[in-house]
Formats: sequence, structure tokens, C-alpha cells
Amino acid sequence: MIRIPILRAGSAEAFPPVETALAEPDGLLAAGGDLSPARLVEAYRHGIFPWYSEGQPILWWSPDPRTVFATDRVHVATRFARWLRQSPWTFRFDTAFADVMLACAAPRAGQAGTWITAKMFDAFVEMHRLGHAHSLEVYADDELVGGIYGLALGRMFYGESMFSLASNASKAALVALCRHLDAHGYPLLDAQVSSSHLSSLGAFAMPRRRFVAEVARLVALPGRVGPWTESEPGHVRELV
Repeated sequence: MIRIPILRAGSAEAFPPVETALAEPDGLLAAGGDLSPARLVEAYRHGIFPWYSEGQPILWWSPDPRTVFATDRVHVATRFARWLRQSPWTFRFDTAFADVMLACAAPRAGQAGTWITAKMFDAFVEMHRLGHAHSLEVYADDELVGGIYGLALGRMFYGESMFSLASNASKAALVALCRHLDAHGYPLLDAQVSSSHLSSLGAFAMPRRRFVAEVARLVALPGRVGPWTESEPGHVRELV
């Protein structure tokens, strides 16, 4: 039987130390609580994130190691770079946050459901309204074909999910986001857990102890709260 701390909804009780997270399943730290802005900010600033399915209690995680991108070293393969140079797509920030989340939550091949529950959707839309959550959208003319969204605290960015309705669209979104974050002083993008796809783009494993220390340093720096729509739209071909 798995035993983890249970948080009360609406309470201000602190999360347990991340070092107490389970090794199996990797990083499971606590359950319960709520998805209020205060609770989410407290979680992310300590290297903790919610991840659960419909019908489950809210589950809080801090895996060891953590999968991250160094925003100045995202990998663009030669073939992909050639494709980007010919692409007519453009990207924008924070013009379709809810649409990006809904696309990320849509059913995918090989998946029975989604972890982006209705409550998670509402919580992140509220974080977007408060200026903490952001999306990058990829457009073919005026059609949304890909995107990525996440949370920014201080100078730390936490990637949540990305989607693609056209080949290479999610990769283009990730590269564009990393380029933007690097240019604005955000050195790390949290990708949470590893996958072969993320590794092919340059994601790497960081020990949790080091990740938490980096997060503590970066969230203490002044960041950009509010819409990122002031950022100039760009062409995907400019990413290489």
C-alpha cells in the first residue's frame, strides 16, 4: 500500500520536503489540496507539479532526476534546420492560450485519456489571466497548427504540454520558445519527465537536488508577469 501525505483543500499547509517523495512511482510526493493560484505557485517554486487523471485526487510530483532543457542548447537537427528555413509558418505569444490547452488535452493515439482535466484547464486559464502562464502558438496563415504552454515564475519556465496538428509544429514551437526564453534571461525550461522525443531535442536529466537549487535561485529573480503578447510575432524560418 502506498502511503503519502494528504493535503487539505483550501489550507495553507506546506508541501512535504521533496526528498520524501517516493522512488516508485518516481516522485510521487502528496495528494489532495487544490489548484488555487497560491497553491500552484507554492508547488512550482519548490519543484513540484500536479499530474493526475480524471477520477483521481490531485497528485503532486517531484521526480528524481528531472528532465530539463538548457534554453541556449536546444538541439536542431540538420534536416529539421533545412525544413525550418523553408517554412512559411509564424509564431505568436499568448494569443490563444485556451485553444492551445484544449489542443494539448485532445485524445492522442495510444492514450486512453488526458491528464489535463477540466479543473486543471480552469486552473491554468486563471494562471494565464494572472500573467503567470503563457502559450506560444504556431500558425500556418491564420490556422493554429501547433503550440506549447507553461508557467513562468521569476526567471524559471515550466513547460506543461505541447501539441502538433501538422508535422514538425510542436518541435518548431519548442525551439521558438527556447530561443525566446534564452533571449530574455530564462536559462532553464522544465520538461518534467523524460521521453525519447524530448531527448532528441536536447533535453537532459538533472538530479533533483540540483534542480531544486536552480529553481530556488531563478524564481527569486525578477521576471515578466503579464501577457507576453508584446513580444513581436516571428517567422519559424528565423529560428535557425
